Parts: sequence; C-alpha cells; structure tokens
Amino acid sequence: MTGDGGAPARPYVHVNCAVSLDGRLAFAGGKRAMLSGPQDLARVQGLRAELGAVLVGVGTVIMDDPSLRVHWELLHRPPGPPPVRICLDGRGRLPASARMLDGTQPTIVATTDSSKRGYPSTAETLVAGPGPEVDLPLLLRGLAGRGLRGVLVEGGAHVTASFLRAGLVDRMTVYVAPVLIGGAEAPSLMAGPESHTPEEWVELLRESVEPLDDGVLISLRPRNRPTIPPPAPL
Repeated sequence: MTGDGGAPARPYVHVNCAVSLDGRLAFAGGKRAMLSGPQDLARVQGLRAELGAVLVGVGTVIMDDPSLRVHWELLHRPPGPPPVRICLDGRGRLPASARMLDGTQPTIVATTDSSKRGYPSTAETLVAGPGPEVDLPLLLRGLAGRGLRGVLVEGGAHVTASFLRAGLVDRMTVYVAPVLIGGAEAPSLMAGPESHTPEEWVELLRESVEPLDDGVLISLRPRNRPTIPPPAPL
C-alpha cells in the first residue's frame, strides 16, 4: 500500500495488548489490571521507542490517564526522542486535565468535524472525517503526511476492533498472562460489532508463540492481505 512515488500511504500499524487467559483486558468496569510482567513491560517500551508514535482511544485516557511516555530506565539505554502521543477523540470527551495534554512531548488529538471542542496549544488537532467516529484511513494518511512511519496502537477494545475490522493492522502482539478474571463485565480484547459467521470474524496468521515472564507472547499478522513492513531504525 503506497502513495505517490512509492512512499507508504499510511504508517505501519502495530496493535499490542495484554490479556488474561480468558481474554480480558481489565477488571469489571474497565478498572486497570496489571497483566504484564517486567519483560513484557520492557518490550512495550521498546515498541514505543522504535515506532515513534503511540495511539489510544479517549476511553483509555478517561479510565487510566496514561502518560504514554517511554520508560527509558526499563530499556537500560539513554533517552531518545519521545514518541508522538495520539488520542482518538471524535466526540470531544478528552479531559482537560489529561496527562496527554501536559506539553511534555508531541501530542496529536484526532477529532472530527462534528466535535466543537477546543484543545490547548500543547496538542495539535487533526480533524479526520465528519464524525462522530474518527475516520481511521483519513487519520493514517494525515499521520503519514506529518512524517510518522509507524504507530503503536495500545487500545482500548473498541479502538483495537476498529483497526482490525478496517484491515489497517500490519502486526499484532498479545501477551497472555496466566490469570483468569472471569465475570460478565470485564472488557474483552476486541469490542464492537458481533460476528455471526466466519465471514465476519477477523482472521490472523500466527507468526510465533514464545514464553515471556510467566505467560506467553503471541505474534500475528493478517491472513491473505498485503501489509506494510515495519519502519527501519533511524
């Protein structure tokens, strides 16, 4: 998938998440569950540093208020350029107090024409579509136009589902922790529309399964679909 002159029409997209053995991202109500061990936490920090941008939905910001910075101390190397933080906020719900808006590193709020919300000067606003949901292909074209070569998508469940169902994922990694959360209200890995037949599910191809911490790391890529290669290190 390339644009004019052979340049990618969108950045490389890597979806990453950690789940329980029964496929839950968090506790009931979305309360954060620390599922990753030290090795997986370091792996995620490496992805943030390598890809140069990290994306979450506004629901994740409201629930967890992440900084989305790179914890360089976990990588045992000197700090490099901070990743660009991206928040999907099609309806203008991003809290003014969110750490994403603290001005400590480059930040983009992806919104829509239907939202009249204004954002502080600490963040760039990128309007992607009429709304109410952010138009993901339009957003990715805008990010490519800003020179971003890779994006790490860290959720939540609706954002993950949107990227996967739109065919906009080049690689997916899932850390599976050896715990069971259970219940009916704990969010699962992928939300969104129901699948009623095999034609409606998202089919992936397993690349590898490897032990990590006390769990396993599963690496996958889309089946029967061209993908963009990961960006070369700068």
